[in-house]
Amino acid sequence: MIKATGITKTFGLLQVLKGIDIEIPEGKLYSIVGPSGAGKTTLLHILGTLSIPDSGEVIMKGENIFFMKEKQLAAFRNREIGFVFQFHYLLPEFTALENVCIPAFIAKKNKKDTIERAESLLKAIGLEDRMTHKPSELSGGERQRVAVARALINRPSVILADEPSGNLDSKNKKELHDLFFHLRDKFGQTLVIVTHDEDFAGQSDKIIRLKDGKIDNK
Repeated sequence: MIKATGITKTFGLLQVLKGIDIEIPEGKLYSIVGPSGAGKTTLLHILGTLSIPDSGEVIMKGENIFFMKEKQLAAFRNREIGFVFQFHYLLPEFTALENVCIPAFIAKKNKKDTIERAESLLKAIGLEDRMTHKPSELSGGERQRVAVARALINRPSVILADEPSGNLDSKNKKELHDLFFHLRDKFGQTLVIVTHDEDFAGQSDKIIRLKDGKIDNK
């Protein structure tokens, strides 16, 4: 479903990625691990079209995504890719329900259908009683689950997550990790997750281990 070939990326004099080749099949959960500075987030951003590689290509759903024009790429990103970051990035003035709806409203989807899907997603992740709460009224774990629901609202082909449990305590971390596996097992969702949590990575379908900008197969 996603195939990246020959991906390189340099910032100034530092080459962060040095020729990455990976293939991620549909309906699997892959973890990207490695020490700080190994290029994990840079690779994730390139897979998510948030950054353009210096060389190489990314094929997603049969399309070479970096051949697209800017507006076309933005529309593709909104439609096909859901993001969950270490910090939830929820808009503080909006409720949980409104935050979940935003990507669908950007995509100009039907308002009634969007609200119904957002409500359904929040119920499915155990937040049916928190829909009208603003981020400041939610726990850290609840905020991250809202961020997951927001990532799912447009029915994306893939969820990309960057250290999504990095700021959570052990209880909320486990609940979030269980949710990711539930999305894979029940809905066939494809997920690619950057993590420092080796226990979580060990449960994934495959570990992509980066070291010094390359895949470490050892």
